[in-house]
Order: sequence, then C-alpha cells, then structure tokens
Amino acid sequence: MEKRRTLMRLMHSRARLTARLGTSLGAIGLLTAGYSTVVHVNPTTVALTYVVVILLIATGWGIAEATAASIAAVLCFNFFFLPPVGTFTIADPENWVALVAFLLTAIVASQMSGRARQRHIEVLARQRDLERLYALSRALLLSDSGASVPGTIARHIAETFELRAVALHDQRTDRVWWAGPVETPAGEGMLRVAIELGGVPIGSLSILDGGLSDTVLRSIANLAAIGLERARGEEAATRAEAARQSSELRATILDALAHDFKTPLTSMKAAAGDLVTGAALGARERELTMIIHEDLERFQALVSDAVQMLRIDAGDFAVHADRHRVDEIVQATLRPLAQRLDGHRLVTRIPDGLTVDGDRELLTLALRQLLDNALKYSPPNSSIEVSADGGAGVRLVVHNSGSAIPAAEQPRVVERFFRGAGARKIPGTGMGLAIVQQIARAHGGALTIDSSEETGTAFTLSIPREAHA
Repeated sequence: MEKRRTLMRLMHSRARLTARLGTSLGAIGLLTAGYSTVVHVNPTTVALTYVVVILLIATGWGIAEATAASIAAVLCFNFFFLPPVGTFTIADPENWVALVAFLLTAIVASQMSGRARQRHIEVLARQRDLERLYALSRALLLSDSGASVPGTIARHIAETFELRAVALHDQRTDRVWWAGPVETPAGEGMLRVAIELGGVPIGSLSILDGGLSDTVLRSIANLAAIGLERARGEEAATRAEAARQSSELRATILDALAHDFKTPLTSMKAAAGDLVTGAALGARERELTMIIHEDLERFQALVSDAVQMLRIDAGDFAVHADRHRVDEIVQATLRPLAQRLDGHRLVTRIPDGLTVDGDRELLTLALRQLLDNALKYSPPNSSIEVSADGGAGVRLVVHNSGSAIPAAEQPRVVERFFRGAGARKIPGTGMGLAIVQQIARAHGGALTIDSSEETGTAFTLSIPREAHA
C-alpha cells in the first residue's frame, strides 16, 4: 500500500513538472507568434520581452522551467527575428554576439531568480519548522503527566508536523507508542532518530516519510527527551509525596494504637511488679511472674520502637543532640537483649571515656536495630562484637560472623522493605537498616557495610563530633 502511494505521488510530481514545462514553452510560442504576425517590433524589444517572461517563469515555478524557456526563446529569436529570417543561420557576426549575450542573460537571470525563489522557499520552510517546534514545545510542556505521556508526545508530534505515522519507543518501559492516521506501518520509509538525555539513550523516535531535515528531527527528539524526563520527574515527585503521606498516616494510626496499647500494658506491668515483690508467691509462681513482667517491658519497648521507626520513616522527627558516654548507650541497648541471645556471645570493645554528640534515644534505636539484625543472621553460638573508636568522629561497629551479603545486594540492603535472597526466610520488615541510615544522616553521619565470606559482616555507624540538628 505504501509503495503504491509513493508511486502515485511520484507520478503526480512528474505530471506537474511536465505541465509547467509545457506552459513555459507555450508562453514563449505565443509571444513569438504575436511578435512575428501581429505586432512587428525590432529584435531588441523582442529579446527584452523574452527576458521578462523568463524571469516571471523562474520566479513563479523554478530553475528547470526557466532554463527550458530560455533555450526555446533563443531558438525562436534566432529563427524568427535574426536575419536571415526562417533559418538558424546568422548572417551578421554582430548578431552572434547579441544572440550569445541574450542566451547568457536569459539563463543567468533565470538561474538567479530561481535561486532567489528557492532561498525564499527555504526561509519559509525554516520559519514554518520553527513555528511548529515552538508549538510542539508548548504542547509538551503543558501536557498532563501520567502513564500515557509517551503516547501524548507521539500524538503531538504527528499533529504538529502533519505526519502520517510516528512511533515513540520508551526504553524505560520497553513499549512503543504509535500516533498518526497510518497505524503500525512496516519499517520501510521510516526515519529513526535516537532520543538521548545527557548523552544517555532513553528511547527512539521513528517518523514515516515526513520530509523533515535532520536538524528538525534532532530538535523533535530533544523535545521528546525533555517531555519524557519531565513526566518521569513528576511521577517520582508524586510517588514520593504519596509515600510521605502514607508514612505519616501509618505513624498517626500506630501512635493512636500505641496509646491504646500502653494504657493496659502499664496496668499489667504494675500488677506484675506488685506480684513479684509480694511475699505470698512460691518460687514457681514468682519465676512465671518475672517472665510476664519482663515480656511486658519488652512488649512496651517494641510498641514504642515501632511508633518511633514509623515517625523516622515519615521524616517526622528531630535530633536533640547532646554529649553522651558511648559505653552507657551500648550497655543500655544490650541489657534488654539478654533474653534473646540464643547462645550468642556478645563482646564489647568500648574505650573508656569515649563520648558522642547525638540524640541518645535515636542512637540507642539505631544500635538496637543493628544488634537485632546481627542476632537474626548469625548462626547460634557465634560471637557478635560491638566496638567503637574516636577521632574526627565516633564509629560504632557491629560485627557478626554470619553469612556474607552479596556484593550486588550491599547497596540495596539499606533500602526500605528490601529483602535479599538469603533474608526472605527470616522474619523481618526490611525497614531496620533503612531507619539506621536515616538516623545516621540526620546526625550528619553515614552507615557503611563491609561483608565477605572470610570476615563476616560489619555495619559501621559513623557520627561526627558535632551532630546536625
């Protein structure tokens, strides 16, 4: 079908050119007949009239028609108006000079006029292309964002440049979007240009027989790249805002639930405490009451930690920095974990007198998450070491001899809800390390990971001397 349309356009173009050539030759013929039979003038007037007609033809149609008219005019001028009339011979040598001068004048004038017309056409085409590019840029910048943005970009390109088919390939989704009256044509006749942003390919644009220059195609591709990147930025901002609102909502709901939990927990903890201190209990009952009391304390701490973690995840927290002893923070964190060691040996290496500038509650939560992570992923009866050192800042290191984290997963283990291939069988939410990283950044520090099969896994929480508020 496309080959047939192309052939039809070629035939129409040749027919128009033939018609214009015939009209040009006809105009020279009518002028010759008029001067030779109706109005008798001198050869100079005839030659000037021929030149005017040739200039008009060159201005109106082009160089090919004007050149054909020039040759026909020279032949007619020689045959009908230069002696001996009726032949193509010239008796007077001066007429040869005049004939050659006329021929050169007619051809040069037609060429110059035709070139001027061609330049004018090119200027108009460039102006039209600029106007279309401006209209396309406005359409893309004002278009609505969403999942159908690539399709909207393709539609705007097809409508603005009156193209029969436009195909836009979005590399991110690996999907092709079509626009234009011709649906999914074959690859023949399609002009393809890469869509790049910062030198990185993000897609491609294919246009069916548009007659557009390479510069215009490149400009269209650049506008398409801007449109795609704008849409992606708006989608990312929308997702971030939705995530923030979702986190805030979760924190608000859990805060309300925590309040409802804490009231009965406080009552049960007080009652268990009274039973523990009572003298009427036997040894067995006192042991069971102690277990209840300790688990209630742990449950209360878990509820508080869950609320705090969701607030941190939502960004609804502040760092109340003060100077604290590192060994006190470590001991306060280790004390509640005594019932969960499961045969693990805890080793601490904290220099005497080492202090840290930070929020004690947040640092305790971060260290507790690192220790909880080490307990989950370390084999029973293995050692977990907590060490610290000072200098320009304080480095808290939690080292375990569990299985190594694959190198490809190490940058991602601090992402929210990320669960590596080896962690899916172990209970967890995938938020702990993400919370630790946010606490580290809130203090102006960082969380780093060093993991290998030979040395195990070490998480290092680095806090500068003066924590950020």
